[in-house]
Amino acid sequence: MAQPQKFFENLSGAGKAIGVLTSGGDAQGMNAAVRAVVRMGIYVEAKVYFVHEGYQGMVDGGDNIIEVSWESVSSILQVGGTVIGSARCKAFRTREGRLQAAYNLIQRGITNLCVIGGDGSLTGANLFREEWSGLLEELVKNGKIEAAAAKKYSHLNIVGMVGSIDNDFCGTDMTIGTDSALHRIIEVVDAIMTTAQSHQRTFVLEVMGRHCGYLALVSALACGADWVFIPESPPEEGWEDIMCGKLSENRARRKRLNIIIVSEGAIDRQNNPITSEKIKSLVVSRLGFDTRVTILGHVQRGGTPSAFDRILASRMGVECVLALLEATPETPACVVSLCGNQAVRLPLMECVQMTQEVQKAMDERRFEDAVRLRGRSFENNLNTYKLLSHKKNISELPKSNFNVAVLNVGAPAAGMNGAVRSAVRVGITEGHKMFAVNDGFEGFAKGQIQEIKWGDVGGWTGQGGSLLGTKRTLPAKYFDQIADQIRANNINALLVIGGFEAYLGLMELTVARGKYEEFCIPMVMVPATVSNNVPGSDFSIGADTALNTITDTCDRIKQSASGTKRRVFIIETMGGYCGYLANMGGLAAGADAAYIFEEQFDIRELQANVEHLTEKMKTSIQRGLVLRNENSNENYTTDFIYQLYSEEGKGVFDCRKNVLGHMQQGGAPSPFDRNFGTKISAKAIQWISRKLKETYRKGRIFANTDDSVCLLGMRRRALVFQPVMQLRDETDFKHRIPKEQWWLKLRPLMKILAKYKTSYDISDAGQLEHVRVPRPKEEGI
Repeated sequence: MAQPQKFFENLSGAGKAIGVLTSGGDAQGMNAAVRAVVRMGIYVEAKVYFVHEGYQGMVDGGDNIIEVSWESVSSILQVGGTVIGSARCKAFRTREGRLQAAYNLIQRGITNLCVIGGDGSLTGANLFREEWSGLLEELVKNGKIEAAAAKKYSHLNIVGMVGSIDNDFCGTDMTIGTDSALHRIIEVVDAIMTTAQSHQRTFVLEVMGRHCGYLALVSALACGADWVFIPESPPEEGWEDIMCGKLSENRARRKRLNIIIVSEGAIDRQNNPITSEKIKSLVVSRLGFDTRVTILGHVQRGGTPSAFDRILASRMGVECVLALLEATPETPACVVSLCGNQAVRLPLMECVQMTQEVQKAMDERRFEDAVRLRGRSFENNLNTYKLLSHKKNISELPKSNFNVAVLNVGAPAAGMNGAVRSAVRVGITEGHKMFAVNDGFEGFAKGQIQEIKWGDVGGWTGQGGSLLGTKRTLPAKYFDQIADQIRANNINALLVIGGFEAYLGLMELTVARGKYEEFCIPMVMVPATVSNNVPGSDFSIGADTALNTITDTCDRIKQSASGTKRRVFIIETMGGYCGYLANMGGLAAGADAAYIFEEQFDIRELQANVEHLTEKMKTSIQRGLVLRNENSNENYTTDFIYQLYSEEGKGVFDCRKNVLGHMQQGGAPSPFDRNFGTKISAKAIQWISRKLKETYRKGRIFANTDDSVCLLGMRRRALVFQPVMQLRDETDFKHRIPKEQWWLKLRPLMKILAKYKTSYDISDAGQLEHVRVPRPKEEGI
């Protein structure tokens, strides 16, 4: 692997000053972003300043703008909200206010601003930048600053990060805080479902999103809600009759509860508000159902940030500093954003204009345009929700006469059940007869196959583990029996949801096609494993839930250490030979080190880590956290590292160890895993439908080409179907990992944020791109 270039040789912050502020509504993960900006800034030898209370603090100056040190941002990674405060500021909207703000920044030599907030905050920052030279001229004229100072600080660089739980900013797939808000909503929905079932109640849940229905839409998708109201896509005329008909149908099918999710900004086709109370009154008066309203309110803004938000904010914070260091007077103010799995930079005002276009489309009742302008991810969420929530009458369904089997293979992973539910319902909508296979390939061989209907998968999205049952057994020793079962049940296509064993299993079935004609059917795999070690996909279903389990546990462990002081915890994570969980868990939990198989280490590195922690104990941060992947090294075991640290740290710190084990595979799936599993499975079934049409010849299915056995994975910015046999060259079969893994490029971030001198490859850093206006029918994830 090529040695990454050292970015700090080319990008030095020496002599520069960076100000960081949070503005507008708070969002979980803002503190992680602040921490990353401060530490990256100090790392490149720039001065970094907190601007407390947002723009109000910038206008007021004084103690609101203070230089900070490395320790200033210790212990804030896991804290919700923003520790530097946020406030609405009327004064900054006036030129006089901005003049005072400019004066306060010049006094400290700050000409680089990192603004974390929503579109209003970022628009204000851009206006400030445009006026900067004029403001300095006025300050010189008024005798407030010298002409030399105006010349020295003649240009203001602005880089924005979007902190907003509503995910209402165009140009980015996810804003900081959105995933954490979804966690809060799903926790409440899961809790409400149990009480609603007990009493056969209908619950109307109101979630935030005055101008954007993202939270309502994704939470409806993630919990299988009966109905959702969002401002971008109001219900058709006569929705009252349709909704009540659907709710009573569900009760008739013995469903004991109904969940309706309403965005606070929900409207009808005439732009009249649809409130939660209005919906309750409608259900009670028309159906007589026992109905309750729950308004989640500011609960959604609170609590600790999710692992996703911490990693996102840390990546964005580092990218923000890089963008500031690379900025020139000609560079437009940019916003650091996420597209798929890539950090990108987009012109700030292009994003703001697109965001305003959405609101304009809604005001003008051009709702299809509003959905399209929200972006490919939003549009796909809406289409998937419609597919899964509304069961069509048998007369409306196409008749395909094809049988499609679904099975889970490998270890259980949270989110598998949601993926099965999605596959079954989309398959039925496409006209197929769906079959569930219990206990993986072993169950397949034993004939544990039965038809599965629409109602059979109700309520599956929130359940962890694998309700179908899953085993690691590979199909090779059961070829004859599996071929018999495919023939006996007339199975025309196969969807396999699982980990590395599923990948190997599909390879074995492909190779055996020469001998067994029954295997000449379309087969597709959806990756689901906590280890995230499947080639061909950046993410696997279940990995996000495991990552959150690790992060939550590390938070509790760090909290226990805050009382005792001078303590180092060594934590062992799962993953086989794949270091994804250890590395990303380390980044999300603020670990001092993470030992992984992919980056070999020796006794000298272990010794250097001990010395680093010894130095750390001399500061105000008197605790340490070290993660170790279970198979990172056969000799340097968790026990060995624990004993080494205990011996070498004698008199300075003591040690504790914790093996997390199978708790990483358990628990309710995270919103990300529910959503990812639901969408990726729907897309897999749609691919199967296309392949069945392509390969149907003379009354039967015959598919024997490599592209009829695919793995559907997320690669950088898109979901991609890849022939399984073509992925062989990308695979390290001995260690069951891909040869190249995207997350290894983030490894230096953890080291930098833990105060290690390291090299960081910026060849993949976000380049300034332009906002793409989505075209109708554009595919995405």
